[in-house]
Amino acid sequence: MRLMIVGSLNGQISTAGKIAISRGAKVTHTEDAEQALGALRSGRGADLIMIDVKQDIAGFIAQLKEERFVVPVVACGINTDAATAVRAIKAGAKEYIPLPPNAELIAAVLQAVTEESNAMIAGDASMKAILAVADRVAPSEATILITGESGTGKEVMSRYIHQKSKRHNGPFISINCAAIPESLLESELFGHEKGAFTGAVARRTGKFEEANGGTLLLDEVSEMHPSLQAKLLRAIQERVIDRVGGNAPVKVDIRLIATSNRDMEQTVREGKFREDLYFRLNVINLALPALRERPADIVPLAVMFAAKYSEQNGIPNKRLSPAATEKLRAHHWQGNVRELENTMHRAILVSQEAEIEPTSIMLAGQKAAGVAQTAAATAKAVEKAAAPVSGDQPALVGRTVADVERELILNTLDHCLGNRTHAANILGISIRTLRNKLKEYGDSGLAVAEGGK
Repeated sequence: MRLMIVGSLNGQISTAGKIAISRGAKVTHTEDAEQALGALRSGRGADLIMIDVKQDIAGFIAQLKEERFVVPVVACGINTDAATAVRAIKAGAKEYIPLPPNAELIAAVLQAVTEESNAMIAGDASMKAILAVADRVAPSEATILITGESGTGKEVMSRYIHQKSKRHNGPFISINCAAIPESLLESELFGHEKGAFTGAVARRTGKFEEANGGTLLLDEVSEMHPSLQAKLLRAIQERVIDRVGGNAPVKVDIRLIATSNRDMEQTVREGKFREDLYFRLNVINLALPALRERPADIVPLAVMFAAKYSEQNGIPNKRLSPAATEKLRAHHWQGNVRELENTMHRAILVSQEAEIEPTSIMLAGQKAAGVAQTAAATAKAVEKAAAPVSGDQPALVGRTVADVERELILNTLDHCLGNRTHAANILGISIRTLRNKLKEYGDSGLAVAEGGK
């Protein structure tokens, strides 16, 4: 964990830095935003930036985006009022930390940034076998190619290998080769000299140099343009790079990990990826199984994500109900672990019971079915309301469908504590339809529960 602190903060910065160091972070300090940008350009990377609210946070974050530095920024300040904190958040800061620093608060922020931990859930036999190979090869210097469908956890496995390697005290630098335009990817990888091209406002250290002494992850390497593959091959073979616009080669000492969600051998046969580069990357191949191929891990992963998002949203941790557990096990999980994580995040926000109920598990491809079932249930309720009644059951005969619909909508909204989105999901109608209905009820003088969107 690399923390960069920007600003003087009247000596409080050293206290914050000491707390971060005691929590395992490597801390660098710059006096202002311009110094911070210079440090980043020179390869002194950061996983998190803490910046004084008196700095130009909006301008700093805009410059980070322009120069393609992807790093979260949190603001901090001494005796600042709420308005200042709000301005910092609106400027793009992820969080605001008041100073003098609270040790637990700083620890929580550091944990939030590094929460994508290197712990691997591998209870299924198929995943255990892969993890055993990863443990054996991690201490070596061998280049590793990790393949698997999107969402199977290739980057998490990469971080796990880095932490198990002899380079674990060095940086772990990743770059998504599919997310950066071809014209900029060379500069991102190898760096550039000032004036090398339009927009090169200063000398910039690339990911290869930034990862020196550590591990470089080339995520989705199969998306790299063939013209750049030759330069990558040279960098791997000779452990030297050439900055864009530079005159002298630069030596680098890195461990390389690459990932791909494609069939690499097929991509090579199609001429889209160099065969010699493929063999250089594929010294060790770890093929991660799809989540549906490791069923024993589905529930443990779901429990982990439920705990994570409960804590993140200030909600008491809930157990999975037996019916919800069976629903998770029966799903195909086309989106793999990433789909499961998103599903559990939604479930934690939507669930209204003591346990996570199956209706809170909203799965891809089942929305239409869920709406149809809710509509059918509503129709059945209306039909029941029109039926003869007996005993103490409330008499609904003679009421219009509009009356029953209004009562159903308002009661559901009360149940959801005013949350329009959750109520619309339960009712099986669009949020726009619900809002129109509520406006109609409000205009007629009825009390409508206030709450979230």
